[in-house]
Amino acid sequence: MAQSVNKVLFVNSEMYPYLPESPVANIARYLPQSIQERKKEIRSFMPRYGFINERKNQLHEVIRLSGMNIIISDVDHPLIIKVASISAAHIQVYFIDNEDYFRRKFMYADADGKFFEDNDERAIFFARGVLETTKKLRWAPDVIHCQGWISHLVPAYLKKAYKDDPIFSSSKIVLSLYDDTPAEPFRAGFAEKAAFGGLAAADLSFLKKPDGINLAKTAIQYADGVIIGSPDPDARLLRYCKSKGVPVLPYDAKAMEDGTYIDAYNAFYDTI
Repeated sequence: MAQSVNKVLFVNSEMYPYLPESPVANIARYLPQSIQERKKEIRSFMPRYGFINERKNQLHEVIRLSGMNIIISDVDHPLIIKVASISAAHIQVYFIDNEDYFRRKFMYADADGKFFEDNDERAIFFARGVLETTKKLRWAPDVIHCQGWISHLVPAYLKKAYKDDPIFSSSKIVLSLYDDTPAEPFRAGFAEKAAFGGLAAADLSFLKKPDGINLAKTAIQYADGVIIGSPDPDARLLRYCKSKGVPVLPYDAKAMEDGTYIDAYNAFYDTI
């Protein structure tokens, strides 16, 4: 990048301690803290899943950030923003909430393991909710780091629907790829639902076949850099990264174990 990175926005599908430990949840917890300790400003977002205990985790609504509606398929969905602090890390976490999409007691599938039919709309709502809230914060990120499949529409929205917004005029997208790609397909019409502002359905051509791999390819299509976050990413995604010529930071098991991945990620932000 022409200028050094000072502000990093983390868009996470999950985060410890609000969700159980996992590769994504742990990186989402410790990476922002460590990047902040390296003298960068950070903001972190995740969905407010219904099983997150608000009292235990001391979530509270931020009235000045809540109150707008996000329209999906001609239906208004109120955007509610909540916040909590991880005092040991000196960081705040913003939660995207909505009664229709994020109050159920499971992440992506019901008690019987059935993939939620509206997971497409949940991804749309989450991506747009993060970007709209960042605008309200009047906080211009240099890098937006997306982790987890529910964040995979953020790159397309940033590069098409928000490309002329001064808050995002200098923002670059880093995408971490994990092995969390949904095996179940999304509903037909995903691209048409996701279209908004300068983002047309034609810009989401991969989603003509709306599945997890094509959603990830859509994210790669609009990303400025890709980090391989797990040891066994889908080979189709690696091939697409190569065909696009997008910068890729390979997975490093030793660095993940000893924590030196943080310096590698930090340096990668400055290269894109």
